[in-house]
Amino acid sequence: MMSRTEAFLWLNLLLVLHVGAQFRRQQWPVPYRRYDYRPDVDPYCKALYPFCPTGDRDGQIPEMREWDVISVYRLQTPVWEFKYGDLLGKFHIMHDAIGFSSSEMGTNYTIEWYELFQLGNCTFPHIRPDVYPPFWCNQGAACFFEGIDDLHWSQNGTLEKIGEISGGQFNYLSQWIQDDNETGIYYETWTVLSDPSPNATVWFESYDCSQFVHRTYKKLTELGAELSSRSQTNYTKIYLYSGEPTYLGNDSAIFGQPALKNLAMDIRNFYHTFRPHQSIIDFAISLLEAYKKVTMEKSFYLYYNFEYWHLPMKPPYVQITYEEVPLP
Repeated sequence: MMSRTEAFLWLNLLLVLHVGAQFRRQQWPVPYRRYDYRPDVDPYCKALYPFCPTGDRDGQIPEMREWDVISVYRLQTPVWEFKYGDLLGKFHIMHDAIGFSSSEMGTNYTIEWYELFQLGNCTFPHIRPDVYPPFWCNQGAACFFEGIDDLHWSQNGTLEKIGEISGGQFNYLSQWIQDDNETGIYYETWTVLSDPSPNATVWFESYDCSQFVHRTYKKLTELGAELSSRSQTNYTKIYLYSGEPTYLGNDSAIFGQPALKNLAMDIRNFYHTFRPHQSIIDFAISLLEAYKKVTMEKSFYLYYNFEYWHLPMKPPYVQITYEEVPLP
């Protein structure tokens, strides 16, 4: 139990953090933070499947001749289709990418943006006994490689030509992709809304494969491309619903302050429920703990821009949707 003095210090520090945040953060949704360069990967973080195994390790994209005609393709397939087939597609959990085909060179290319260490590591941290703050293995990046696996994209998903650009436009786009890739370094799974209505306030936006596709489509139209689709352009969205979030602070503010020890432990305990590499029995117990935390205690800790926020959760709490986002 905390003493009255400790409780008073904890509440005052939390109030200072909260009030300071309100002056600094008036914008909703909270802007996704960009960085000057991509940091090195911590050796602790290991991918079950290697990132971009057939792509250029330096992220280089070949230059096209100015007069070349480049076809643009919309690509979509169920997440982990290579392992589970259409299983996740039945729940509308889809992965998105873009294909390009050069008429002059006769070569095809695929570009997709995804997690360096798989989705679980980007969504939840590791709770390590030797590291007090939760330890995040969270980076996402664009992968560009030669070829379009027609069967992979079309068998359970979508492979559709949606437009054409010139080689010159493609070269401008490739430079933009590399700049975008170097400054947008981490993956964000959740979109956080105030409620499910069309006029809901967006507290936080996701930053994932579909968002990369949307940004690229928008850039293509800025470069003069005309894009159109014969089918609905639907994308997977994973929503959390909460009241107005409360800013808590970064690792040093929370885990480096003795007065916030209870808050720090609550965050560690919350994420311990979602830790990776659990046994079947532990996973079942963790699901019950997570359900209690989110629906009964109405609490969720979100890590965004390398800072923590508290979400006062509201029904329906969590939803996976498959909704239309028209081409720009």
